[in-house]
Amino acid sequence: MTRWLTVFAEFVLVPVLVVAAVWCWHNGIRTTVFKPQGEAPAFTATRYIGPWLAGCAVLAIMSGLALIDVVARAVRLAR
Repeated sequence: MTRWLTVFAEFVLVPVLVVAAVWCWHNGIRTTVFKPQGEAPAFTATRYIGPWLAGCAVLAIMSGLALIDVVARAVRLAR
């Protein structure tokens, strides 16, 4: 019974980690639109913020490992 509870907890953890990774990704990319001034044309600048993108990568790796672990545990317990 406790083993299935662990599988369920990890099964719930995977989507939480994926949502957190997407949230970090959206915070890691900033787009700024500059209006034209004089003869300078309008342009859009995109800035990438390293710590947010690194956090996204770590969370994505953690969610992948947790998914592999939950599948392995579920298959092992089903036997």
